[in-house]
Amino acid sequence: MEELKLIALDKDDVEVVSAHVQDALVKIADIFWQPRERRFVMALNRFDWMNAVDAKDGRAAGADYRRCRTALRFDRVLACKCRDLDPTNRNALLNLLAVEFVERDPPSGTVTLTFSGGGVIRLDVECLEAELVDLGEVFSAALCPDHSAADSRTA
Repeated sequence: MEELKLIALDKDDVEVVSAHVQDALVKIADIFWQPRERRFVMALNRFDWMNAVDAKDGRAAGADYRRCRTALRFDRVLACKCRDLDPTNRNALLNLLAVEFVERDPPSGTVTLTFSGGGVIRLDVECLEAELVDLGEVFSAALCPDHSAADSRTA
């Protein structure tokens, strides 16, 4: 598994980051808002979508599903707010669905991290400055996240 190191400075960059962290698993205990440093950091277990696509296409015979320990950092954060998340439940496991950036008064704007079950973290940023870095630890994942299966159960 090739380690990722991505920098996000605009909306297009954030869309790439979002694609790589879709279905990442995050413990509440691994979310850090550092107001003095104006920094937000989150450690997550990123699902390796590139390997999963290869496995489904049959190009990687015997390929298994994998997750990688990854850090997602936002700098120049002015405020951090959360909704429908319990910060006291440090062991709660969240499923990150998407990361979005909306520019308000350029270059400032809002970064929204959306989790399954309705949880949201909103970061007001002076400007977009983010980094996604794999930390090296790779481990097997039992299943590949399947959004079509979830949709068919709720329909």
